[in-house]
Amino acid sequence: MPNLYRDVLDSVPTAAVVVDKNLKVRYTNRAFREYFNSRKARGSLKEVISCGEPEGCGAGVKCAYCPMRGLFLDAAGRGGKAFRKLIVRGEKEDFALRIKVQPLGKFYLGIVDNAYETEIAREMYSAQDIQQRLLPPAKSGNGAAYSFMYVPCREIGGDLPDVYEADGETMGLIADVSGHGISAGMLSAFVKAGWDRGEPSPAAAIRGLNAKFQELNLDERSYVTAAAVRIDRARREIRYSVAGHNAPILLKSRLGIDEIVMNSPPISTWIPEFGYEDRAIGYEVGDVLVMLTDGIIESRNADGEQFSLERVEGVLQKSENAERFIERLKAALKEFCDTFDDDLTALAFDL
Repeated sequence: MPNLYRDVLDSVPTAAVVVDKNLKVRYTNRAFREYFNSRKARGSLKEVISCGEPEGCGAGVKCAYCPMRGLFLDAAGRGGKAFRKLIVRGEKEDFALRIKVQPLGKFYLGIVDNAYETEIAREMYSAQDIQQRLLPPAKSGNGAAYSFMYVPCREIGGDLPDVYEADGETMGLIADVSGHGISAGMLSAFVKAGWDRGEPSPAAAIRGLNAKFQELNLDERSYVTAAAVRIDRARREIRYSVAGHNAPILLKSRLGIDEIVMNSPPISTWIPEFGYEDRAIGYEVGDVLVMLTDGIIESRNADGEQFSLERVEGVLQKSENAERFIERLKAALKEFCDTFDDDLTALAFDL
């Protein structure tokens, strides 16, 4: 029977620790050991919470400031009950814990009542860090100069901007997956992994991604919209292809805005074998090419009014280059609506 109780306690996500009146740890469940990276299941507090104090537990200079030790000392002086919010130092971020202590016969039982939620927060932070690494470098290399903005509406976003080179030419990709949060983040990671960066044809890359998407066998609620471009500097030509996405916008230095129109379905199970094609448009030195997700256009203010494509184009016409456009677009969106219900992503190239 004791083994059964131990197995049950080890299976619950709530972290638990039992300490005696001499501050010796008599029991920890699996959640507690995993959470605190415990070297031992029982023993001194130092051994159980992986304390870095070189002296023995209670004998070091830092022991007087140990929050865990102080918590159980409080319990000893208050009839076995104590409550404290602790700050745990993580590798990249600090996390808050709520620990309650109550008497358990001759011992004290400590329960970390939000350990599960905090562990989820840690995992979410790691996922954010991974997603940030999927973004393109802040500065361009030898290809066309660019600037971008990426503002997820939740901890994990479903948009993906990317800039890279293929056959010596600059390639640009912007994708928007269905949904928000963790599921959207996983699907955007799939797009990053499934996109063929060695393919010089935007349409061929979209067709390849579409073929891989069909292998996922997802239902009709899941889809990916994408727009891809290849900037051919020798020919001063932009080759582009679109899958259910806002088509690129070209600010021509002499002629104003040129809205590129291309109707095609998203990458989905709706039309699984759609034949995406490339089209081309010329440009001149000094033009600015813009790609964005619908989260920007469809952002609404307190009155329910959309930011709109017209406002995007208005910002673009006042911008002399890609960097200034992104800066002004951020400012305009912030002024228009301070909170957002969708991810906001834009990518701009100096041609």
